[in-house]
Amino acid sequence: MQIDLIMVGKRMPDWINTAVNEYKKRLPHHIEIKLLEITPANRQKKDSAENYKHQEQEKILKAVAPHSRLIVLDEHGKMQTSKKLATTMQNWLDDHQHVSLIIGGPDGLTNELLNRADERWSLSAMTLPHGLVRVILIEQLYRAWTILANHPYHRE
Repeated sequence: MQIDLIMVGKRMPDWINTAVNEYKKRLPHHIEIKLLEITPANRQKKDSAENYKHQEQEKILKAVAPHSRLIVLDEHGKMQTSKKLATTMQNWLDDHQHVSLIIGGPDGLTNELLNRADERWSLSAMTLPHGLVRVILIEQLYRAWTILANHPYHRE
């Protein structure tokens, strides 16, 4: 199974990259995580947030693998529990699915991309920095795997 983390943003602090790589390294080899960074649109005062989102959407869609399950992170998306994510991950494994998880830019995602997604997830009702979202998301993927593997990392 392959999971692509398609993330708008560049030049994250070292601690973000260290944390993401640590959790990526902990996952078993049959769960391949591919990190795809999308360069944000060049923001200028005379342009609009909608235009930036459309520019980023073009790059995001080019990065999405054909026949991939498309999941976007959105503040209005559905909240997941770690156990529910573990069940979802088991379904992905059983079906040998290719999954694309999208983290949008500072202005969010276009309505077109939100509507195109198979699922919309929210990590929190609070607004989180994009770098921290990367860490939380990959940690939750690792946690889901540990639940499936009966590893003691996750406790109830």
